[in-house]
Amino acid sequence: MGLFDKIRGEFVDIIEWLDNTSDTIAYRFERHQNEIKQGAKLTVRPGQIAVFVSEGQVADVFDPGMHELYTRNLPVLGTLKGWPYGFNSPFKAEVYFFNTKIFTNLRWGTSNPVIIRDPELGPVRMRAFGTYNIKVSHPEQLLKQLISTDGLFQVDEISEQLRNTIVSAFANWVGSSRVPLLDFAANYTHMGEQVRVAIQPSIQQFGLELTQILIENISMPPEVEEALDKRASIGLLGNMQQYTQYQAANALEASANNPSGGNQGLELGMGMAVGQQMTNMMQSPASQTPPPPPPPIQTQWYIAQNGQQSGPFELHQLLQNGLTHQVMVWRAGFDGWKLASQVPELASLLATVPPPPPPAAA
Repeated sequence: MGLFDKIRGEFVDIIEWLDNTSDTIAYRFERHQNEIKQGAKLTVRPGQIAVFVSEGQVADVFDPGMHELYTRNLPVLGTLKGWPYGFNSPFKAEVYFFNTKIFTNLRWGTSNPVIIRDPELGPVRMRAFGTYNIKVSHPEQLLKQLISTDGLFQVDEISEQLRNTIVSAFANWVGSSRVPLLDFAANYTHMGEQVRVAIQPSIQQFGLELTQILIENISMPPEVEEALDKRASIGLLGNMQQYTQYQAANALEASANNPSGGNQGLELGMGMAVGQQMTNMMQSPASQTPPPPPPPIQTQWYIAQNGQQSGPFELHQLLQNGLTHQVMVWRAGFDGWKLASQVPELASLLATVPPPPPPAAA
C-alpha cells in the first residue's frame, strides 16, 4: 500500500449509527480525529435525522436515505469552509444523529402534595402521577438549546425538567378548573390533553414535542380516603335502625346455636334491646313522634359577569349579588357555565327580575 492509499484509509468513508439503546435522543458520530472523505457514504435510517455541524454552526440536515457526501452536495458547508483545496480534499465536520421515534412511558408525578380547593370537600391535599411521551421535532433547535457538545444525549438528561413542567401545569389546571375531586376519574383523558396543550409552547423551545400525557391515578391523604369510604358505607347501609336490628338478630341466632359458649349478660342486653324495638313497632303510629327531617343541603352557586367570577352563594343570595337573565352561573353537577335564564332552578328568582329592555327604535 502506497503512502497516498494509507492516508486515504485514515479518512472516514462510511457514516452511520446503529442504535442499540431505547433512550438515546442524539448521538455524535465518533471519528477519532479522522476527516470525512469526499464521496463518503452517509446512511440515515428510518426514524433518524443527521445534522452536520461545522465551526459551531449547523451546516446541513439529512433525512432518511443513502447520501454521498461531496462539496457540491453540501452547499452550506461549502460556503462555511470555502474549500481552498478543491473538491477532492477531505473535510472535517461533526455529525449528530437524532432519534425521531416517540419515547414512550416516561414517568411524571407530584413529589409533594398539591393543595386545591374542592367545591364540595373544601381544601384537600392530593397527589397525582402518570406517564408522558415525547419526540424530537426540530433537531437543530434541540442541538442549540440542550445538546451543545454532548456526544451522547439521553432521555434522563431532560426528563427531570419535563417532569417539573408537567407537574406545575397540572397543578395550575386543577386549581382553576373547578372540577369536583369526586369527578376526576371521569376526566382523566380530558385533563391530560388540557395539560399537554398548555405546556406545549414551553416544550417546543427545546425542539421537542409532547405527544401525550396520561394520568394514571389521583390520590388523597389516607384520612380523607377513609372518611369518604365511611360516607359511602353509610349510603349503602341505608336505614341504620333496620341495620342494627338485623345485626342483633344475627347475634342472637348465633348465641342460640352455641348455648355453652354464649355470654349471658350480652345475650340478656341484646334481648332487651330487641324487645324494646318490638314494643315500639307495635305501638300506635299516632303515639309516636316522627324524628325531625334532616336540614336540606344548600347548593353553592357561582356567578360570572364581565369576565369576573364571584361566589359561592346560596340560592337566596343570588339576587343581591347580581343575578340577572344575562349572567352565567355554575354549580356542582353542571358540565360547564350556563346562562341564568336557561336554568329551571332559577326561574322563580328571575321572575322578579325584569327582562332586558327592548332595543331602541331605529
